[in-house]
Amino acid sequence: MVTKNPRVNVTFEEQTLGMLGSMAKADHKSVSGLVKELTLEALERREDYLLSGLAERRDKGTVHTVSHDDVWK
Repeated sequence: MVTKNPRVNVTFEEQTLGMLGSMAKADHKSVSGLVKELTLEALERREDYLLSGLAERRDKGTVHTVSHDDVWK
């Protein structure tokens, strides 16, 4: 069976699975839907963290700035 979205199998400890189950029930979601949502949030945070580090590295050093007025002359 070919699916539109590939699947990933993840194994959790009983305690973690219990917490996920409770959270999913409180949010009226499936456990898999909640895990997908949490994973996407974590990926976005990781991306933000990495891009923030890149921006900080680029900010350092000698940078020539130009005023707004000079740019639009």
